[in-house]
Amino acid sequence: MDLREKIKDLAEKCLANPAHFLVEVAVSKHKPWKFTIVVDGDQGITIEDCAAVSRTLNESLESEISDPYTLEVSTPGLDQPLKLKRQFKKNIGRVMKVVRKDKSLVNGVLKETEEEKIVIETESVQGKRTEVKIIEIPFTEIEKAFVTVSFK
Repeated sequence: MDLREKIKDLAEKCLANPAHFLVEVAVSKHKPWKFTIVVDGDQGITIEDCAAVSRTLNESLESEISDPYTLEVSTPGLDQPLKLKRQFKKNIGRVMKVVRKDKSLVNGVLKETEEEKIVIETESVQGKRTEVKIIEIPFTEIEKAFVTVSFK
């Protein structure tokens, strides 16, 4: 098992709440090691949750890794694309920007997620009327997807 997989395994064991999940584990290529752990939750995750994961994971790492390292545990930022189907589920009802693999863009409200696809509702204004479209996008066609924030 490589170092990244070992850390991923240890990090998953540190998630005490079943509603919390691991999004990403990154390991620097050079020593001193830097381990970046990104966690999220079905209803979000707090800084206290991140700190608890960090403390527990640090204890596990100290017994496993003798080299010096830096550990960073955080949540995905708004500028980070969604990576897991589970992240799409938690963002139903929010405005999304989806970049398809053919580079086309879809902006709209995430209405639902299914095993193989997401459903986005888009609106476009045509003169005095608004046209609403439902677009189904298979996960296999998504290059990147972001939650967008609107300030109204």
